[in-house]
Amino acid sequence: MAEAQLQSRTLPANARRATLGQPQPMPFAILNGKTVRLAPGAVIYDSDNRSIVQNALPAGAVIAYTTDINGNVARIYILTAREQAEFNPK
Repeated sequence: MAEAQLQSRTLPANARRATLGQPQPMPFAILNGKTVRLAPGAVIYDSDNRSIVQNALPAGAVIAYTTDINGNVARIYILTAREQAEFNPK
């Protein structure tokens, strides 16, 4: 169990950074003050890398996210404090 806790996850190279706004009804979210659409089948990971439902997204959380070919948000990763310090997308 201790080994699993020490492992870090690898964030996608094409991920962008954002801050979550207030919770929105499906299939929307607010990223950096802009309303965006979640892709069908979007997956959201908490800071422990567990998948969670959209209603569990904490407002104000710093995240990394990816989009699909239509520009909809496909993956959201809630960043840990360490990831926030280290993740600086281009």
